[in-house]
Amino acid sequence: MLISTSRKPSQKTRKFCKHLARSTGSTSVNRGKMNMRELLLKALEVEECNIAVVNELKGNPSRISFYSNKGELLLTILIGVTLDNEKTNIAPSKLKMVCEVEELDILSDILDLDLVDSAEDNYILISKSPDSSARIYFVNKFGDRLNFQINVKKILEVVND
Repeated sequence: MLISTSRKPSQKTRKFCKHLARSTGSTSVNRGKMNMRELLLKALEVEECNIAVVNELKGNPSRISFYSNKGELLLTILIGVTLDNEKTNIAPSKLKMVCEVEELDILSDILDLDLVDSAEDNYILISKSPDSSARIYFVNKFGDRLNFQINVKKILEVVND
């Protein structure tokens, strides 16, 4: 997946994109003046199938829109994030996904990860949360949750025919 930002992103949004790319084995690019068509061409150039565009509100990442490499909108989620300064200690090549929120099962296809019922190490856990729609945690090979997490505030449904 190619991860990019909206135009003129804050430092926190750029940092979030780099963390997300490092944690999922994706490619992160600074958008600059690229339009959507140029982002799609860049995805093909770096051999990525899908695109995630991270938008911000008041300097903080607030929304991720996922697109296919044909430009079709697949999913949009409203988010809040928790970041820290330490590097992510996760092996993206062995990454799996455990999802307790059915509407977000599509993320396994978008990220090209195996969707499993349970995992021991190196996995993304999408769990239900009492104060939001879901929480996305990253768990390393030692079974430790990283301080990098995504709070999904709202899932915006997207229907493609």
